[in-house]
Amino acid sequence: MTVKSAEDGMDRRNVADVLRTLARDSGDRTALVFGDRQTDYATLDRQASAIANGLVAAGIRPADRVGLIAKNSDDFIALYYGCAKAGAVLVPVNWRLAAAEMAYIINDSGARALVLGSGYHDIGLEHRGAMPTVELYLAINGQVDGTVGMDDFRAWHGRQADVDPMVQVLVTDVAAQLYSSGTTGHPKGVQLSHFSCYELWPILSSSETKAYGRWTADDVNLICMPLYHVGGLNNALAGLYVGAKTVITAEAVPAEILRLIPLHRVTKSFMVPALINFLLQTPGCADTDFSSVDEIWYGAAPIPAELLRQAIEVVGNKFGQAYGMTESNGGGVYMSPDEHDLSKPERLRACGRAAPGYEIRVVDETGKDVPTGDVGEIIMRSSTLMSGYWNLPEATASAVRDGWLHTGDAGYFDEEQFLYIYDRVKDMVISGGENIYPAEVESALFGHPAIADVAIIGVPDPRWGEVIKAVIVKKAGEDVTEAEVIAYARERIAHYKCPKSVDFIAELPRNPTGKILKRELRKPYWEKAGRNVG
Repeated sequence: MTVKSAEDGMDRRNVADVLRTLARDSGDRTALVFGDRQTDYATLDRQASAIANGLVAAGIRPADRVGLIAKNSDDFIALYYGCAKAGAVLVPVNWRLAAAEMAYIINDSGARALVLGSGYHDIGLEHRGAMPTVELYLAINGQVDGTVGMDDFRAWHGRQADVDPMVQVLVTDVAAQLYSSGTTGHPKGVQLSHFSCYELWPILSSSETKAYGRWTADDVNLICMPLYHVGGLNNALAGLYVGAKTVITAEAVPAEILRLIPLHRVTKSFMVPALINFLLQTPGCADTDFSSVDEIWYGAAPIPAELLRQAIEVVGNKFGQAYGMTESNGGGVYMSPDEHDLSKPERLRACGRAAPGYEIRVVDETGKDVPTGDVGEIIMRSSTLMSGYWNLPEATASAVRDGWLHTGDAGYFDEEQFLYIYDRVKDMVISGGENIYPAEVESALFGHPAIADVAIIGVPDPRWGEVIKAVIVKKAGEDVTEAEVIAYARERIAHYKCPKSVDFIAELPRNPTGKILKRELRKPYWEKAGRNVG
């Protein structure tokens, strides 16, 4: 089915139509605030049209990928909508990755255009040979460099016509491709369709369901989490869907967040637990005026109950929890502020209940539902699930079976159908909201001449929730120090993935089939925390 514009008299049916409708009906309302720059919805719509026309003129066709390596900005949002209007697919890359890791994602996606933010222009200059599919290079806040054909992003789209190209797309076409790390060590491209990105917000943000916020056009939404992450991007889209004002920070700086909340009378935001912890430790937090705040949603990692209590004491009972995955478009389970009951300490450990539009089950190895209170794998079904992993049909078939997304997380339901995370079926570590897969770190360390065997686990950390620990078996007659192991890893992978500590043992525990018993390795560290996962 072809998606037509709202200008043709039809309801909004894709992400581009959302902006078109807002520009038509509320064009003079402020859409974006970034530093001293403010952009209304009519201007944002024209910018998106100009970007779309520039992409089309450069030979970018519908379904072509457009890479983006940049911190948060208003240009990020304009490019997102510009790609939607051109029928192209935005591929935002985690800017914390090493350059080689970024190049892998650009190559895997086959991106034909690449937009580079401030601080990342050198990737286009120095690594162009490693990204052969890229034909168009653009630099945010950059200078024209004829040697690589790199143009300043705003100057480039400022030269394009700002008349909407009205490129037709299908509801099943992909709007964004977000990369999620994989157990093989290579990230996987999660494809999110226009239908998925559009349909999520009428379900979750309506005044009837109120599953994810009571959103109105009068809201002021603070975006401080990275937009390359499904949590940051979806929080931005939630506010933009209803015509709210969206205040954007380049990255999460606690002191700046505390300044912006009273300055702009912020009503909504999304934060990972580690950031909430940092805010509470920032001088002046207790004196900050949070009276405008209606809801702060947290997710991407579990939150310690004591941290949540402290946050509620300072900010008020305004916290809601979201549990989901990139593969579920971030949705799945929600616990509203009203359900954060301090008189029920056990409840604070819950994720919440199934959100409208999502079915949640806990199943055993055969796929049958387990009894209430029993632990099993969490699976979910929704019309907003990913379209599949990019060019990985076998991985897609393994993750989504008979329409059910297998999360790889283990949990259980209580009598009131609140879901609790118990442990991870997969070995993923979540540190400060970033997903880290041990296989990738283990692969990086195995090349060290003194390492015979290695296991990577997550251990509790008061700042980041959990951090990486390497458990290493040395080769006979060889020696290596903790500092040497960490330095070796830092030469090969992004710093946030590297071990923060190293233990040396004589032998790794394994089951009869040779699988490392990581739960046994984690157990001593998590026993004091009273749970089996960070």
